[in-house]
Amino acid sequence: MHVTAPAGHDRRRPIIAPTAVLFDLDGTLVDSAPAILAALSATFAELGMPEPTDAELMRFVGPPLVDGFRMHAGLTGQANTEAVATYRRHYRKTMLDSPLYDGVAELVRALHAAGIPLALATSKHEGYAREILEHTGLLDCFTVVSGAGSGDVGGRKAEVIRSALQRLAATGADLRRPIHVGDLDHDVQGARDEGVDCIGALWGYGDAQTLRGAIALAAAPAELGALFGVEN
Repeated sequence: MHVTAPAGHDRRRPIIAPTAVLFDLDGTLVDSAPAILAALSATFAELGMPEPTDAELMRFVGPPLVDGFRMHAGLTGQANTEAVATYRRHYRKTMLDSPLYDGVAELVRALHAAGIPLALATSKHEGYAREILEHTGLLDCFTVVSGAGSGDVGGRKAEVIRSALQRLAATGADLRRPIHVGDLDHDVQGARDEGVDCIGALWGYGDAQTLRGAIALAAAPAELGALFGVEN
């Protein structure tokens, strides 16, 4: 059952009270699609491969790169490794140009001020994710940054969520009710695999059908704040 804040709801009273919040990055905190698609387009051109349409390239947004190039371009082995390296070389030039969605900074800071531990759980390379968060000015709000390692090792959604939970636990965070926030179906499924509820971020790249397994849907960061009972 999807939960939304009813009209007249007291925003200080949570509908869903998380003890920790795990955020996806692409399509949830930052609008990274333009930078990702540009890097993918440059990668296909450099490798001499037919360039997919923007709609086809959007399928690469979210999952680990090795999976994207395997599933959507048929690349395996050394060809896959070369494609990933080529993409990262192009993406590295523009990745910091991805803006925060309106209201995200206020939401993150409000949750942090409320004492709720925050973690980033992304399939993006962990070093890149940390740089992006630092560039946005939000890195200090996050207790944990969990992402893919070298060669996308450990980058599938369930894996980065599991790692985030383990790192949060090591800090003494209360994990009785962690909530993951993401915008695509692999966010919902990855959270479910780890026994974590997911709230769908409709301001990102998914829609209600894509996020049908989420326990709640939020149309904007302010609506998510209302579900959590924080002023943002």
